[in-house]
Amino acid sequence: MLIHPQFDPIAFSLGPLSVRWYGLMYLVAFLLFVLLGRRHAARRPELGWDAQQIDDMLFYGVLGVVIGGRLGEVLFYQPGYYFSHPLEIVAVWKGGMSFHGGFLGVLVAMWLFARKTKRSFWQVTDFIAPLVPTGLAAGRIGNFINGELWGRPASPDLPWSMVFPYVDQLPRHPSQIYQALGEGMLLFVILWLYSASPRPVRAVSAVFLIGYGSLRFAMEFFRTPDPGIFSDLGFQLSTAQWLCVPMILAGIVILVTADRGSATVSPPSKS
Repeated sequence: MLIHPQFDPIAFSLGPLSVRWYGLMYLVAFLLFVLLGRRHAARRPELGWDAQQIDDMLFYGVLGVVIGGRLGEVLFYQPGYYFSHPLEIVAVWKGGMSFHGGFLGVLVAMWLFARKTKRSFWQVTDFIAPLVPTGLAAGRIGNFINGELWGRPASPDLPWSMVFPYVDQLPRHPSQIYQALGEGMLLFVILWLYSASPRPVRAVSAVFLIGYGSLRFAMEFFRTPDPGIFSDLGFQLSTAQWLCVPMILAGIVILVTADRGSATVSPPSKS
């Protein structure tokens, strides 16, 4: 049985400025997005993306992640607390970001980016889908360092069960690591390999929706469920699992109806 190291959430300080591990993980996520985006563009030159467009796409994506992720946390998980403490809504450096909120924020941002570059929305989302999971893995590592979002109680015989001393003395699943490996690295491998060859328009986006939704749904059985607006709907499902259901269903519909007659090839667009 392991003991959580109880890391200091502050990585380092520069005078009065404290830099937190959680924020550094977001920086790692954005850096990986750029590096992998350029690699993806180089291996699929027919898609017509260049480095400047990828940098611009990141700018839009960052806004979508931060604004959407925070609003998702506020509206889906802790509306009572944040409506009572409205100034805390902007304190993103303390953590508290919802994937599903960030996902919706990124969809809006990518729609705006698609209009700017005169591409279709699906051409944009098909390109970015393989670039997202490594950022999700970095975020889960940040959760682990912060000692938040711990897992459900586990058998003490499980070799990697972990005690989080600031919670209780029960052995628990290190669910943050499960999610980093599942929704992060496993999903990345699946999407990276799948997107290496031409696919029907919308297909890569659909595989992301199905893959993330299914993996997150499964991982929630090992994670202490967060309270949220869908917590009382029954079937012993968490709010995150309820939010994953429409992702999976939408992904299946999109994949089945994807245009089998044309692959995701975008003409170069300079803007």
